[in-house]
Amino acid sequence: MTKSKLLSPYKLGDILLTNRIVMAPMTRCRALKNIPNQLMAAYYAQRSDAGLIITEGTSPSPNGLGYARIPGIFNTQQIEGWKDTTFTVHKNEGKIFVQLMHTGRISHPLNMPEGAVILAPSAIKATGQMYTDQRQWQDNWEPKEMTHEDIERTKIEYLMAAKNAIAAGFDGVELHAANGYLIEQFISPMTNVRTDTYGGSIENRARFLLEIVTSIAKEIGKNKVGVRISPYGTAGDMSYYPEIESTYKYIASHLQQSDIAYLHLLDHQAMGAPNVPHEMKQIIRNNFKNTLILCGAYTQESAEKELETGLADLIAFGRPFINNPDLVERFANHWPLNNIIHSDQFYTATSEGYSDYPLHKNLVSDSIW
Repeated sequence: MTKSKLLSPYKLGDILLTNRIVMAPMTRCRALKNIPNQLMAAYYAQRSDAGLIITEGTSPSPNGLGYARIPGIFNTQQIEGWKDTTFTVHKNEGKIFVQLMHTGRISHPLNMPEGAVILAPSAIKATGQMYTDQRQWQDNWEPKEMTHEDIERTKIEYLMAAKNAIAAGFDGVELHAANGYLIEQFISPMTNVRTDTYGGSIENRARFLLEIVTSIAKEIGKNKVGVRISPYGTAGDMSYYPEIESTYKYIASHLQQSDIAYLHLLDHQAMGAPNVPHEMKQIIRNNFKNTLILCGAYTQESAEKELETGLADLIAFGRPFINNPDLVERFANHWPLNNIIHSDQFYTATSEGYSDYPLHKNLVSDSIW
């Protein structure tokens, strides 16, 4: 039998992963009052067999708390709350990065603390609606165009969040530059119509991301930094523009110069978005030589094939980890996956549809008796 590459160890920066399976970041909305809690710690602990866990999007600022009940990492309570998660994952010999996600214009004031402001590179309102606990679905609001002071303050918030992450026990941080959130809002000329040094050219539109990467890498170490991108993605009211290929070629090459731990490439074709062409993936691979994570509706079989081609070093799985907390063990033993998933409970506030999915070995044991 051919040895599984997916289940083989992998050196990521300074840390050794037990396998090449990554648990992709997924918003789950269980952080009441935006504070990580023990329910979340139990959820991540159940999935700590993954070579690497990347947490749900976690805001570096009150201004980035666009969704109901998402966690932050900008105050003491949040740092202490996250320590429960990192402790339990590490106790199980897992590794975990926190994803820093500032929602930017994808937001609503009812989801934000008093005094927070909806910010974006330009005052362009996103179409669509945002769920709020108080009034359910509400239209997205028009954001405030960021001043240079806002930009500098936000960059500092990202830096402080990265420092807080290390204090909370995380192995590193992933910058969310995908899915139409703040960093991608700067990258795209459809959401960034600025005429200053943060708008216009590809170099200017990528500046916000690259400056944040540089400052965080200097502070916590480049081997503890990753970036997630989603070229051709449509989440967050993103749309196609002719410079996509050259934009991400530029970003990939400059992230390589920064020598960060990894680049995480998301293909949302399975969710209805245009696929990321193989040529685009190859361009990114050619320009970024460090660890490349690919994510996008992979099965165990397709993940093995992708790793064998050398295009990817690690493969991220999202939804299969929701209803298969023992996904790695199922892969290793060729056990069937649980296909029952409660999508209506993805973003609720309880353990139902979150930490109550059964383990395969328990199902087998129950059937014996």
